[in-house]
Amino acid sequence: MKTKTIMMLLCLSITGAAQGQKINLLIGTYTHTGKSEGIYVYDFDTNTGKVTLKNQVTVVDPSFLTISPDRKFAYSVSELGEGKGALSAFAFDEQTGRLTLLNTQLTQSAGPCHVAINPGVNHAFVSNYSGGSLTVFPIHKDGKLGELVQLIQYEGSGPDKNRQQAPHVHSAFFSPDEKTVYVQDLGTDKINIYHYHPEHTDKPLTPAAQPVVKSAPGGGPRHIAPSSDGKYLYLVQEMTAHLMVYKQEEDRWVSIQEIAMNESGFTGKDGAADIKLSPDGKFLYASNRGDANTLAIYRVNTADGKLTKVGNQSVLGKGPRNFTLSPDGKFLLVANQNTDEVVVFARDANTGLLEDTGNRIAVGAPVCLVF
Repeated sequence: MKTKTIMMLLCLSITGAAQGQKINLLIGTYTHTGKSEGIYVYDFDTNTGKVTLKNQVTVVDPSFLTISPDRKFAYSVSELGEGKGALSAFAFDEQTGRLTLLNTQLTQSAGPCHVAINPGVNHAFVSNYSGGSLTVFPIHKDGKLGELVQLIQYEGSGPDKNRQQAPHVHSAFFSPDEKTVYVQDLGTDKINIYHYHPEHTDKPLTPAAQPVVKSAPGGGPRHIAPSSDGKYLYLVQEMTAHLMVYKQEEDRWVSIQEIAMNESGFTGKDGAADIKLSPDGKFLYASNRGDANTLAIYRVNTADGKLTKVGNQSVLGKGPRNFTLSPDGKFLLVANQNTDEVVVFARDANTGLLEDTGNRIAVGAPVCLVF
């Protein structure tokens, strides 16, 4: 009898392993297109890459999302138009995928396009593209947002008179040790650097000893991917579709490489968007929209942090504004905004190359993916 019971348990265990673990995937969308209603939550099978709808919540243009490390809260920016923007806090039920609105704060600046929270969940940092500013909100223990405590308004311009007449803040990212915040400004070709003081109630950000790092003129900094050891920064430049690699030398960031995303001979329009390192740090990926609609794939040289081009992968759609890798690195998912679909690729951990799984998520104007 005991042997039979043990065999049954082993069979159940094997079956469960074959089915894979299911984790939550959150997708933010542009609702003004009339094709979607807000934020969608899906079950993602980490073994097969298959996805099933789990829950959803109505939100106006939730163009960027983030989730707290304890998985209890989610935060979303909304582009409201007419010079307004908002940041919303949600309670998140990991089991059901249910998002419950806690409260909303106006960002006090136009065109919010990115939100980041520190791992300790003390503050939310909103990048306002149209307003050219960074706004900071405290986060209470119940997940709710407090009133704005810091607004940093940027000034200046860049050489491209069409795109860089004024600052356009596109993102804010933390250093691995959580002590530094990097703010990317497409309009002025700068990475603005701050010390972060979570204990400060009025001004949690103060300029770093090296307050600014410049990108290539006319490049248009958008997002970065810091290395896990904090020694390197990888920057994607929207307007030129070139990546910049920076190395920390004697407490200063120094540019050590600039490398193209497109294949030689490409003459179409660019719109580089997102950048991510693989979980093991061995490969880097960057997306390009415009006429390219590809993911550029690079191998990371562990000795000096520089990049070697592996190749370009078609995203099998148009407008790859955002993409993400599954936590185990087995899959890479691309949000193709202009073709209303998320494409799921399998990733080879040894080569970095991607293969279409055939799995798709049909959703209107997907623009942000978060595991």
